[in-house]
Amino acid sequence: MRIRTGLVTAALAATALVVTALPAAASPPAPAGCDPGLAVPGAERQVVSCVDDLTTTGTVASGHTVEADWAGLTSESLSRPEHPVPGVQVDGHFADDSSTNTHHGWDTDSQFVLRLPEHWNGGMVVSGSPGNRAQYAGDRAIADDVLARGYAFAATDKGNTGTEFHVGAGAPGDAVAEWNIRVTELTRAASETARRHYGMPPSRTLMAGLSNGGYLVRWQLENHPELYDGGVDWEGVLWRADGPNLLTFLPPALEAYPGFLAGDEAAADRIREAGFEPGSEFLWPFHHEVYWQLTQQIYREVFDPAYDGPDTSYDYAARPDEVRDAVRKVELTGDIGKPLITVHGTLDTLLPIRETSDVYAELVRDAGRGSLHTYHRVEGGTHTDGLVDQYPDRLVPLAPEFRKAVDELEQQLAG
Repeated sequence: MRIRTGLVTAALAATALVVTALPAAASPPAPAGCDPGLAVPGAERQVVSCVDDLTTTGTVASGHTVEADWAGLTSESLSRPEHPVPGVQVDGHFADDSSTNTHHGWDTDSQFVLRLPEHWNGGMVVSGSPGNRAQYAGDRAIADDVLARGYAFAATDKGNTGTEFHVGAGAPGDAVAEWNIRVTELTRAASETARRHYGMPPSRTLMAGLSNGGYLVRWQLENHPELYDGGVDWEGVLWRADGPNLLTFLPPALEAYPGFLAGDEAAADRIREAGFEPGSEFLWPFHHEVYWQLTQQIYREVFDPAYDGPDTSYDYAARPDEVRDAVRKVELTGDIGKPLITVHGTLDTLLPIRETSDVYAELVRDAGRGSLHTYHRVEGGTHTDGLVDQYPDRLVPLAPEFRKAVDELEQQLAG
């Protein structure tokens, strides 16, 4: 991994949308003013800004977000905060010798954003970005709603971005393994920064994220539950050394797609057999063009860089044991240690629900942790809510369901 020695080792990250108030014991001190000298522990570079509105309603205009990071992840109808949220924003990065993230002209990875609202409710929300996006990717889907309720919010680019984020990462699998370390690094630093700014540490830390961010929620609750009170994962990616994973269900879909396009029903059946839900066929052309090929290639290069054949005929089961060992570095077990709520759409056409969250729910039960897991299968939901605008009569947005799930988690934690 491209991580310099002396950095904090792996642990948990916190992020969730919370609707209800924290317990009385979590009442924060008086609102903190803007502190231009605020320092994030371990940050190699940082810029502190006093911002009139930390939500995207303000940060788009002020330049404190990058709209391209979150483009396409939410529907146009997703509600926005009614009032400005003034506070402090810290943009920065930790030490890293890779440079896939070009934001701010820094040309370095492990960039983060930390937002500290003036009127703090005592909670902290931390997130790892979905996909291979940078640190502002959760600003519309997560940060807006959380900040409006008084939560501090922190997000990381996970230590690498872009379609070739694996380059220079070290051994196979290390590029993804770095994500967990970087989320942990930010969580600890953000908590200490909040303590310095507000005079007390966060009284509740939650974790939430979508897609790769959802994977991070699961991994962190499995491996470092002591850092979190709970989490919500929105259609998290599933990595299992013996499958299923992206490298087991995408190749069959890629191979069969030309036949499906030509009207071959047997080819369509092969895509369904790979895990893609009946009724999702209208979404296949878009996902074939935008997601399937690129995603297969990106992660095959992360875990199996020695493979040089066509992605359409990739056979994960036939690959050397070293490939499964690389996936094992980041695999999920279901052994969560704090409450988790999973939200996943039945028409997800990138991470088919039968091959991902259905399997994960079973892993949690097999690990004896079923009492900690709530699983919502949302009929008509797909992987990105941006497609709801194109198919408003056929798809259901997941962002409102995600927000309900976080409210549900808060109720669980309140007892």
